[in-house]
Amino acid sequence: MKIQIINGPNLNLLGVREKSIYGDSSFDNYFALLQQRYVNHSLHYFQSNHEGELIDKLHEVGFDYDGIVLNAGAYTHTSIAIADAIAAITTPVVEVHISNVHKREEFRHNSFLSPNCKGIIVGFGLDGYRLAIESIVSI
Repeated sequence: MKIQIINGPNLNLLGVREKSIYGDSSFDNYFALLQQRYVNHSLHYFQSNHEGELIDKLHEVGFDYDGIVLNAGAYTHTSIAIADAIAAITTPVVEVHISNVHKREEFRHNSFLSPNCKGIIVGFGLDGYRLAIESIVSI
């Protein structure tokens, strides 16, 4: 299976920013562990701080890949354009959040993306990405 992981704004700072919320591991280190665990699957990783680049990546892989794991960061709560991109593609998308967004600021409780996603995983730290991959490979 081909699975694309897409991370949005500020997630390039994992392991450096707000460690009490996001942990102390970089995503690159965690991605290497995922690749070791899922050697029979083709995992790909993309990160951008720019909304249009996230949309372009969804369009690029959204008809050929078996699944997409998406952590759109703050765009989750603001981007109708990303929600529309998810609705437009055929590849199932699993929305992931490292922290439990429902325990945080009120504005983080709403997701424009969720209605167009296969499912949502929140609050399990980086392990949420593994849980999302498991949900895709078990389809």
